[in-house]
Amino acid sequence: MTDGWDWRQPGSKPAPVGQPTGTPPAGPPTTHGAGGGTASPWWSDALADPWRDPYAPAAVVLPTAPAAGATPEPVSDPDAPGRPGLRQLLLIPLVTALLAGALGGALGYAFAVRGGAGGVTLGARPADAPGLAQRRPESLAGVAEKVLPSVVTVRVATLGGVSEGSGFIVSADGHVITNDHVVGSGGGHASVIFNDGSTAPARVVGQDPESDIAVIKVSRTGLRPIEFGDSDALAVGDPVLAIGSPLSLANTVTAGIVSALDRTMQAGEPGGPVRYYAAIQTDAAVNHGNSGGPLVDSAGRVIGVNSTIKSLVAEGQEAGNIGLAFAIPINQAKRITQDIIGTGKARRTVIGAQVGGAGSATGGAGVRLAAVEPSGPAAGAGLRAGDVILRLNGRPMTEPTDLIALVRKFAPGSVVTVEYRRGASRQNASVTLAADAK
Repeated sequence: MTDGWDWRQPGSKPAPVGQPTGTPPAGPPTTHGAGGGTASPWWSDALADPWRDPYAPAAVVLPTAPAAGATPEPVSDPDAPGRPGLRQLLLIPLVTALLAGALGGALGYAFAVRGGAGGVTLGARPADAPGLAQRRPESLAGVAEKVLPSVVTVRVATLGGVSEGSGFIVSADGHVITNDHVVGSGGGHASVIFNDGSTAPARVVGQDPESDIAVIKVSRTGLRPIEFGDSDALAVGDPVLAIGSPLSLANTVTAGIVSALDRTMQAGEPGGPVRYYAAIQTDAAVNHGNSGGPLVDSAGRVIGVNSTIKSLVAEGQEAGNIGLAFAIPINQAKRITQDIIGTGKARRTVIGAQVGGAGSATGGAGVRLAAVEPSGPAAGAGLRAGDVILRLNGRPMTEPTDLIALVRKFAPGSVVTVEYRRGASRQNASVTLAADAK
């Protein structure tokens, strides 16, 4: 088998076995000059090529080790990655910077949300805080939101100056309840400032100095009257809010509780009428300017008219809140208001007997009757002068003021139980109270 050619000289014999065939004739090689001449035979380069002659011996020749001090020829792998170019060198740090910035921003935002570095959160996780319009109706904020639109500031300008107090709307056509001592007796010009800051003139409908209730009226539509509660259903400890304009600070809300019930009060200015009422005592902060404003319960229903405060200051000095405030029960104030609106004046409830004077002292155990009107309620129930009233509807009597104030708390026609002492015996009587003839 050959590589496709078997050269022999024409007329020659085949080569003996073991001798390579196709050996060119011996002789000096010829050269092929630049200008022509005899060229070397085409097989001259095959003389040393073992693959051209299948009979030539084959051998694997290993490269010899480089001589000492010689530098080996560098060998490169054509499949190895090439050296990065300038564009790649610039692109790598740019991408790294962008990734680092994005990561840093994300971590910074996470730390800020969590409350600072290290993920430390200060305080408990806040609950969803509803807005004011979403407060629960029974909360203090919900009660204040409900009542404030019905509360007003009352101003009365007279020649002696300006009197300022509070009041509250009780009818959609503009009737407002306030204190008699806020309106005064000078016949001054009255005006009302509403919760939204708007102002309207007002006229005095009527006054009852002895109960300290006055009714004024404004000409305005779209008013929101306050809701009435039941002052007879109160208990000591019930939460209350006092709303008004103390010291000219409009729309002020203070909170407290009912401190006492039927706290009999005797009040009035020198030379003026003496006022008697069985008041609701509260520790809600009440100051000058709260007079005439509403005392409301936990449902936003008015249960009293803030009227007076107790103070430790000397006579003539400005009094301030010390946690002792008193309100006229709303059941009494509502009845008087209806009388004033309906007839222009209020009826005063009486028992038909007089207390006080000489011989009225009993050492704190009851109130002695100084006189009994012949045709009055007390006489009709069998009471006599000299009898000592111990209790009225279960309420102990210790001072003459107690009997007067508690009687005026009830409406004319009310039937009350009177426990009294005559001599050494104790008796009970049912008395039907009546209206004063005035």
